[in-house]
Parts: sequence; structure tokens; C-alpha cells
Amino acid sequence: MKNCRIAVVGATGMVGRMFLTVLEEHGIKAEYELFASAKSAGTELPFMGTEFTVSELKEDSFRNKGFTYALFSAGGAISAKFAPLAAASGAIVIDNSSQWRMDPEVPLVVPEVNPEALQSIPKGIVANPNCSTIQAVVPLKVLDDAFHIKRIVYSTYQAVSGAGQKGYQDLEDGLCGALPKKFPHPIAGNCIPHIDVFLDNGNTKEEQKMIDETKKILSRPDLRISATCVRVPVYHGHSESINVEFDQPFTLDEVYRLFENTEGLVVRDDPKNNVYPMPIEAAGTDPVYVGRIRRDTSVENGLNFWCVADNIRKGAALNAVQIMELLIKGEKK
Repeated sequence: MKNCRIAVVGATGMVGRMFLTVLEEHGIKAEYELFASAKSAGTELPFMGTEFTVSELKEDSFRNKGFTYALFSAGGAISAKFAPLAAASGAIVIDNSSQWRMDPEVPLVVPEVNPEALQSIPKGIVANPNCSTIQAVVPLKVLDDAFHIKRIVYSTYQAVSGAGQKGYQDLEDGLCGALPKKFPHPIAGNCIPHIDVFLDNGNTKEEQKMIDETKKILSRPDLRISATCVRVPVYHGHSESINVEFDQPFTLDEVYRLFENTEGLVVRDDPKNNVYPMPIEAAGTDPVYVGRIRRDTSVENGLNFWCVADNIRKGAALNAVQIMELLIKGEKK
């Protein structure tokens, strides 16, 4: 990419480091600059065969720097302040926080699902969806196109890495008997039905994110969706039980064919031989995995399936890099 300059904001965090891994694996050659907080500034990170020194993120970090793209994973408050500054400098920002996701002028994109949303980026910012939403909408999109979804019920089992390094550390420490610092209760040997803050409607913010983001990504504001999100003692990989009710009849053979022909989706469904998606196998890999595919006989056109993906990789870093690759491809046309 000629004269392409890429900023990575939040480079020392869990997702930021995965940005670097995926960029390197995908061979995206460019001029890079890495940013983080003042506390992390000066950190040396191995990347693209050399050592990069992380710079402190400041208000003038993007001014006259000529960045083409800026990958952000530094939290909503940082994105609220600095993403507009990066966009004003001419960069297209791809933001991993929840700050911009529901802004009607900011596309919310999963490349396998709604790449057409990138045709208009009025604020110069593209939002990366929530990790649990990303993996869910990959199979849901093809189902909606084929059978028109009437209702979705999400039940999630989310890894501690979704809460960042502190969440990961709570599980590590908890296995040794230490009290939690990140979570409100011990996570080792436990399940906590509480991710993010509780809202007035009884949902947690995480549950509301899944509801609202699914509607936006699928362009289905009419969808009826319920979600319960649970933190579980797993390091990497979110698992989801997804129950779907359709307006139209379907066959399981049709569902299998749709899933098997969907980019980024892998079917692992042979329960007689104990084959089904599990986070321990999904960790460190790119695809979204589906299995336990079966009818829900309690309603006329109901389907149950199990969905697993690496929340840090596909649920954050990879999805953002895939968005950038689509934009780069569009520039070359």
C-alpha cells in the first residue's frame, strides 16, 4: 500500500496486541505508529520484525501525521475524545469501543454480514460491534435472508478475557484462592449473570448492546430480541446458545447448507461422536463455529444452535482488520 500510514491506539492492551498479531499475519505493510496511555508510553513491542516504541496518545498525535487508518481499542472515553481528532486529520477510524456503535452516522460492520455499510462513512469513523454480537450475526444474517427471523433469544457464556487483562487476572488469581478485583464475585468455579452495568429495564448494558447492535447490523429494527449474558470461568472464547423463531418454514438440511456456504463460518455438528464447538478449540482461531443445530419444537418455526468464537480475535481485532482490508480494497478499485 503506497504511502499508507496506520495508527494503533491502545496498542499495549489485550486487543491492541492482537491487532498487531493479525496485522502481521495478514502481511499489511504500511508505516505504523503505536499509541497508548502515558503509563504505557515507552513500552517496546515486537512487530513486523522489529521493535516499536509506544508513544503517549495526545491531542496532537494525529495532527499533520498523514494517517490513512487508525485502529482504536482504548475504551469509550478515549474514543469519544480522540477518534474525532483522528478523523479530522484525514484518517478513517475503526473503533472497538461501544462509543460510536449506535450513532446513526457511524456504520456498524461485520465484513461477512454487511460490508455495504462501508459505502458511507460521514464522520470518518467505523464502529466494530460488541464481541458477542459479531459472532452471532454471522450465522443469523443468512438465516434472516432465507427464512425471515421473527424472534431471537440469546444466552451467552462469555470468557473472562472479554473484561480485559484485569478479568483474565481475576480468574488466574481466583484459582489460587485470591479475592476478585475486577468482578463483583469470584469467577473461579462460578458463573456470574452480570456483564457491565444494570440498566433501568433490568438488562445489563452488555445484553442491551447485543439487542440494539443486532437490529442495526441486520437492518431489522422490528426484530424481537431477548438476551442474558453470563461471565464464565473460561480464558478465551465466547459461547452462545441462540434460539431463533422464523416467519417461514425451514428444513434442517437447508440450515446446514446455508451455514456450510457462509464465509467465516465453520459447522462442527456430530453429537453422536461428541463433536460440537467449544471455546478451548476456538481460542486462537479466526472462524465462527456453529453446532448443536436442531429444531425447537416448542414453536412452529423454531431453531436452536450453539455458536462459539475467539472473542479477542474474531470478536475484536480480526473483525477490525477485516474492515480495514475492505476499505483498502475499495481504494484500489
